[in-house]
Amino acid sequence: MNGMNIVGDLFGEGKMFLPQVVKSARVMKEAVAYLVPFIEESKGEKVKTNGKIVMATVKGDVHDIGKNIVGVILQCNNFEVIDLGVMVPTEKIIEIAIKEQADFVGLSGLITPSLDEMITVAQEMTRKGMTVPILIGGATTSKAHTALKIEPHYESGVVHVVDASRSVGVLQNLITEGKRENFLKDIKNEYLTVRERLKNNISKPLMSLKDSNNNKLQINWDEFTPYKPSFLGTKTITDITVRDLRGYIDWTIFFRSWDLAGQYPKILNDDIVGEAATQLHKDATDMLDELEASDVIQTAGVVGFWPANQIDDNNIVIKDAKNDSSICILNNLRQQKPQGIRPNFCLSDFIAPIESGIEDYIGGFAVTTGLGVEGQCKIYEENNDDYSSIMLKALADRLAEAMAEYMHERVRKEFWGYGQNETLTNEDLIKERYQGIRPAPGYPACPDHSEKKKLFDLLKASNSTGITLTESFAMNPAASVSGWYYANPQSKYFGVGKIGIDQVEEVAKSRGDTLDETKKHLRPNLD
Repeated sequence: MNGMNIVGDLFGEGKMFLPQVVKSARVMKEAVAYLVPFIEESKGEKVKTNGKIVMATVKGDVHDIGKNIVGVILQCNNFEVIDLGVMVPTEKIIEIAIKEQADFVGLSGLITPSLDEMITVAQEMTRKGMTVPILIGGATTSKAHTALKIEPHYESGVVHVVDASRSVGVLQNLITEGKRENFLKDIKNEYLTVRERLKNNISKPLMSLKDSNNNKLQINWDEFTPYKPSFLGTKTITDITVRDLRGYIDWTIFFRSWDLAGQYPKILNDDIVGEAATQLHKDATDMLDELEASDVIQTAGVVGFWPANQIDDNNIVIKDAKNDSSICILNNLRQQKPQGIRPNFCLSDFIAPIESGIEDYIGGFAVTTGLGVEGQCKIYEENNDDYSSIMLKALADRLAEAMAEYMHERVRKEFWGYGQNETLTNEDLIKERYQGIRPAPGYPACPDHSEKKKLFDLLKASNSTGITLTESFAMNPAASVSGWYYANPQSKYFGVGKIGIDQVEEVAKSRGDTLDETKKHLRPNLD
């Protein structure tokens, strides 16, 4: 543990980097696993730790790479970590925290519905009279959201942890005699300041939905000729290999997942992180070689195309190719924040209106490179090899994104065919220098995760790929990507931002849902 304390100190000082720490932890865990029984037998008591934390990815969410990294770092600093895994109900988190007499509770999540689950956990911990601090982490979390939405529901301390490197410092402040009270007091005051600042942050009022619709993107449909896909309906793709996907990997994002900042390939020669990045890249390519040569993970994908038209300004009707009947209505959201001279965008703007008489088309896809990942990671973890487990999950995520990129290229060149003469490098693909877009439900242009169910029903994605949706519409396996295909040359990515209650009411009416149910799905975008 003295050796790991040195590693922890070097990491905190920026002299060691996350991949090196996780590798060091592999040696530490193997040694500890061997020695602890002898130590406990000689002392007649359990080995003393700095504190105990119960960690979980909240209900409905399956993403855990960041949480696993934090767990390894905390173990390196002599904290006992009880990791409950993913999709953990509030009741179980609280039950185990009480039973284990935990000193802290750590909540993690990636998708936006997870933010609501974290609020629920805080409320229930208050109701149970708990007094252990809550740590909040994950890609969609923020200091502002923690201050506004979570901390007011729990008096005993809620701390947003920006990244893995900050977790040790937070816990050390919370366990150190004489520091905890002032640390929590400072956090509480800081979050109060954040709330006051945001409350007084006067922004331009939203436009009405009617005015926003009147400022939609104007396309001259009289001069528009739709691109007809090479087939209508769905096609399952089963012949894609790891070798096919390697050239489409975005390595810059891979390094970022390991807290190494910099653009690939320049990062390999960086004065500060270059050595660590080069070794990490070698380890990653070695594992990719192993994945190519084995059947540890499998890929699966499905694509589909359907006749479609814009209706009621913001919606898209998807039709049966055989009889022109409606099979699905997509409820898209329109920007209501004033855009100046720019249009107020909505995805429906890129599909020909039904009154134009033009039969337009829309596509959809779901792909995964996560089949088999969970089982292999369990084998690694049983052998105290967190480094390989985290590496496999990180690579699976990058391969899933690579598969989405690979499939989109095939769509443009082959399945839809509107970009047959396209010649782009991987850098061009990463910078999206192609015609058309593939927005994913839950992301800025279509932030409502619940629309993912319509996509999965159209594609019959669960049957054809093995990808399932959780109750919060996260995809399982986690290394999965899904979205819509738009071919219009004027289509572009944008962020919907905040919307008004008038738009929520329109969506609820179109779906036949209650206003409360619709608000729940659209909460992150409510003004």
